[in-house]
Amino acid sequence: MRQIVLDTETTGLETAQGHRIIEIGCVELVNRKLTGRHYHQYINPEREVDSGAMEVHGITNEMLADKPVFAQVVEEFLAFIEGAELVIHNAPFDIGFIDHELKQWNTRYGSIAKRCGVVDSLVLARTKHPGQKNNLDALCKRYGVDNTQRELHGALLDAEILADVYLLMTGGQTALSLGGQSSKEGGASSGTERRPLANDRPPLPVIEASEEEFAAHRAKLEAIEKAAGQVLWRD
Repeated sequence: MRQIVLDTETTGLETAQGHRIIEIGCVELVNRKLTGRHYHQYINPEREVDSGAMEVHGITNEMLADKPVFAQVVEEFLAFIEGAELVIHNAPFDIGFIDHELKQWNTRYGSIAKRCGVVDSLVLARTKHPGQKNNLDALCKRYGVDNTQRELHGALLDAEILADVYLLMTGGQTALSLGGQSSKEGGASSGTERRPLANDRPPLPVIEASEEEFAAHRAKLEAIEKAAGQVLWRD
């Protein structure tokens, strides 16, 4: 399974106000493993960056002046994500901006939903941790992901951090395999197969409790009996 963890930075919060994408960052997962492949691009939005947005990501108008416009990078970007499942934190925001850019430059591109599946990691986090903070910083703290470099938002850095968080958040046991053995069909062992012990195996050791351990056990039972009444398993 191929997944792309994606993040964007923008000039502001609303496409209806003419705001545009200024940075795209993506990292690739195949079968839940980071491959080392990534896509990263700064984009000239052909408009000013709002001061409030600049405080969040630190990307200035001067930094973007010599960068390509979206139309110059769209084919490479779409080729990178084509057919993958996108993992995005607060997906409607990023997908809304990407679809807005695609529609603005050429209607033949269609929407991202026609090219990729989408997993919203924010919705997933809210399901797993209801009533708690589920922004990326809070999830990093909850799952022990190092985000000390994240003084400002950045699309590629945030995508890399989100990839770690997503893998930890969804990394529960997916199959039961006793002793690491697989069935002949390639699936997990059902645990019903008989595996005889080797005839030459050494006998299992018998370890008896010490007198101190017996005394501690008796004292514990006496305390339970005093507090709760009769104890059925007295020695």
